[in-house]
Amino acid sequence: MTKILKVALKEFFGMFIDDGALALAALLLIAIVGVLVKFAHVDALLAAALLLFGCPLILAESVGRAARKKFQRK
Repeated sequence: MTKILKVALKEFFGMFIDDGALALAALLLIAIVGVLVKFAHVDALLAAALLLFGCPLILAESVGRAARKKFQRK
């Protein structure tokens, strides 16, 4: 029964989050920028720039990782 539940939960989360590492990295970036703004008093413009440049870097790393996996399978 627990195996069925694990498979069901994996499929459920797979509908929303296909790449867990990508989602985790994006959430970490947002959390870090939020902490910097709140406690380190980082300027909002700098925080926006960190998000603007950080998100595409995270996405590029994810695409590179997926491409490496695809070519390793062949």
